[in-house]
Amino acid sequence: MNAEQHFLEQLDQSLGPFPNKQEIISEYEIHLYEIFNEIEIQDETEAYETIEKRLGTPKEIAKMWMQEVRITPKKTQWIFVTFNLCLFVGGGLLTVGYNLFDWNWIDFTWRQLTAIPSIIIMLYLVFWGLLGYEIGKEFGHRGRKLLRNTFLICIAPNVLLANVTVFQLIPSQWFQPLLSVPFILVCIGFTALLYPISWMGYQWGKKASV
Repeated sequence: MNAEQHFLEQLDQSLGPFPNKQEIISEYEIHLYEIFNEIEIQDETEAYETIEKRLGTPKEIAKMWMQEVRITPKKTQWIFVTFNLCLFVGGGLLTVGYNLFDWNWIDFTWRQLTAIPSIIIMLYLVFWGLLGYEIGKEFGHRGRKLLRNTFLICIAPNVLLANVTVFQLIPSQWFQPLLSVPFILVCIGFTALLYPISWMGYQWGKKASV
């Protein structure tokens, strides 16, 4: 039995009756193929040691998956959805408060935030990249559908706000000085990048999980 077959057999035994065990083993078969394409030909003992250095022992891998199974896709999804919704609601309340109430602290906060729109955009992009990364890290190849569904749910408030603003269902002057033509074009461009950024984060997270 060669090193690759021995490793996969040990992994199969360590996982026991774990859900999606065959998918996990198939994923590690791909990683083993990549490793053996990178390293020089060695004897089977050295090859097995190289595998464990790169991937961990079968028992360590099984332990990692058993810990991660406690983190369900739904919990992960709603953590990000809730956080994004909090940002959305918080921004909405700040906008309403600034336009309807003469409170000094709201006025100060509003002016500080509207003075740095580019920083706000970059932080939001980081949020989407982190979303993809965490899903990729926690769920690997199983997270692809979760990423897509989470993205669609999270982006819904943004699309809603854009529509109610464009159709003037809320006073557009409330968002001055943000609603300049250059800023709107930048927002459209960066919105188009949100899913690719999430996808890149997801791919990075998958690699980090190995």
